[in-house]
Amino acid sequence: MTESPWAPPLADLAVLGRRGLVVGALAGVVSAAGLVLNPAQFYRSYLVAFVFVLGVALGSLAISMLHHMSGGAWGLVIRRILEASSRTLPLVALFAVPLLFGLRHLYPWADPARVAGDEILRHRAIYMNPTFFTVRLAVCLLLWTVFAQALSRLSKKQDDAPAPGLERRMQLVAAPGLAVYCLLVTIASVDLLMSLDPHWYSAIYGVYVVGGQAISGMAFTLLVSLFLVRKGAMRGVLQPRHVHDLGNLLLAFTMLWAYFALSQFLIIWSGNLPEEIGFFHDRLGGGWGVLSVFLALFHFAVPFVFLLSRDFKRDIGKLAWAAGLLLFMRWVDLFWLASPAFHPGRLSVHWLDLTTPVALFGLWLAAFARELGTRSLLPANDPNLAVALEVHAHG
Repeated sequence: MTESPWAPPLADLAVLGRRGLVVGALAGVVSAAGLVLNPAQFYRSYLVAFVFVLGVALGSLAISMLHHMSGGAWGLVIRRILEASSRTLPLVALFAVPLLFGLRHLYPWADPARVAGDEILRHRAIYMNPTFFTVRLAVCLLLWTVFAQALSRLSKKQDDAPAPGLERRMQLVAAPGLAVYCLLVTIASVDLLMSLDPHWYSAIYGVYVVGGQAISGMAFTLLVSLFLVRKGAMRGVLQPRHVHDLGNLLLAFTMLWAYFALSQFLIIWSGNLPEEIGFFHDRLGGGWGVLSVFLALFHFAVPFVFLLSRDFKRDIGKLAWAAGLLLFMRWVDLFWLASPAFHPGRLSVHWLDLTTPVALFGLWLAAFARELGTRSLLPANDPNLAVALEVHAHG
């Protein structure tokens, strides 16, 4: 790799990658045993794990495109982390393949016997069927990957040689890319999650998932930023003012997710229509009600209180604690969205619910560490970098 004043800590990234690979592989072996012992549960757990890892990669891509559109020092200091995350999308696409073998274990519309006995499923069969589902998911993953690779290539060209036009070209990719991202996330979230209960629907479901992915991407980026600071690679680069901006974004994304969640709940609950209210009825009864309160507290209330503090948001160590909590709560939220479709009367946590996300995230982390090590940690020839790295009197 070309020498750079902001070269990544290759030895530390190699250790991180090996650990992720080993833990992911071990958890994968255990999960594979679960596939043999209980195929239905394996696919249910795998679905949540897949959507969780997909959310980290896509959230990073969305934040990267947002930065190209808005500018700002906050984005320049984390751009290479975001790009490395989004370049893992081909691996995430491979993670989607096992799902295609378990559609009948997950979705009522994929079971011909259930479709034959349900008028609504028969009516929707032209859209909700295994073949069209596979095509839509493949197109979504392909287009997300195309935008991620396009931005990454242009960013690499900027490293190779200064070119004023590259900044504008990245904006021209990011503008339609952000719109396409939101549209495709809506399609994919309906297919992967909402169609678990094909009799229920919500017009706000897509933006709810978009808000969650933004949290996933930002939370993971903050954890990696802390890792790089502790390894000395970003020390002196990631200033308190940058950390403060990133903390404000994490707060904004958390509030956005909470707004969509509360709006969806209030509209459906107040309407009290039989075909809609069942979604929340299943998630507020039995043990699911306890998990719903836990989600409200630790996905919103507790992080919100801490993220209001200016001092808290200017300390990367403290902010990373909130990021770690929110990243874990992203999995809890996805589990809460998916699992009651299979266990509506009682809270059920299977050991596969724990091993499958560890497996996928460990393998994904290994790929991410490798990608992060291939580029300088900062875009050296970006025309705004000098201003972004200026040391201010008050940080």
